Amino acid sequence: MYLLGIITLFILILAATSLKIIRPYEKGLIERLGKFHREAQPGLQFIIPFLDRMIKVDMRERVIDVPPQEVITKDNVIVTVDAVIYYEVTEAFRVIYNVSNFEIAAIKLAQTNLRNVIGELELDQTLTSREMINTRLREVLDEATDKWGVKVTRVEIKKIDPPTDIMDAMSKQMKAERMKRAAVLEAEGYKQAAILRAEGDKRSAILKAEGQAESVKRVAEAQKYKYEVEAEGQAHAIINVFNAIHEGKPTTDLLRVKYLEALKEMANGKASKLFIPYDVIGVLGSVATLFEANSAKKDMMNEEKGKEK
Repeated sequence: MYLLGIITLFILILAATSLKIIRPYEKGLIERLGKFHREAQPGLQFIIPFLDRMIKVDMRERVIDVPPQEVITKDNVIVTVDAVIYYEVTEAFRVIYNVSNFEIAAIKLAQTNLRNVIGELELDQTLTSREMINTRLREVLDEATDKWGVKVTRVEIKKIDPPTDIMDAMSKQMKAERMKRAAVLEAEGYKQAAILRAEGDKRSAILKAEGQAESVKRVAEAQKYKYEVEAEGQAHAIINVFNAIHEGKPTTDLLRVKYLEALKEMANGKASKLFIPYDVIGVLGSVATLFEANSAKKDMMNEEKGKEK
């Protein structure tokens, strides 16, 4: 009975060591007597106890944290850089048999290449070119780890810390730059305001001048129209008077009398001097003759009346 129990226990241990379960995200490498035998796929696998040994390889994407390290930039500034590496195993055989410890090898490789990449950049470029650094590191690591059956999917720089004095100087520089930009923007604002104000004044003056010019033009056109109408009315009046005079057939004596009346009107002015046209002498002579004739006629009439008495 004791022997049966021992045999049963031995069979259970043998079954437990001969049956292996591989998860869906794993692959198994089976060695027989120290030599690679085959690659086992996910599921239930059977191995020969004491002869076979199974090594399980996780095929999922994993991450390696690269410890912070000090790196010297091109302009001799010491910065502390921290990074992470994302990778996935593409060939289980290579990652086991081509490198003894992939994670340590990847960390050392990443640290070395970080020094090389950042050593070619100045501090300002290092702080502003993280995407470029990530890409270059990923390309270098992916090429180096290809023979290990691993693909580096992504490299990320977590932080880049310059020394404290450099940080203080950069902070002051950034503050000075912000103040400079603020002063420039304020000056630009004043400039634009002055330009707009000058443009407004210019436009206002132009509109005012155009309004005054239009007003003068309208007034001149109104006066012109007034003078034209008055001239036209005077012309019609003169024509009518002229026609009336000619239709009435005035005598020379009547014209002379009208001429004298016109001279009377001219003499009623406030002028201290009166210029008499040359032909007025002849008119005055005719008037004198007319008055003499009238006087003689009156004398004759008076004589005739005396004789009748």
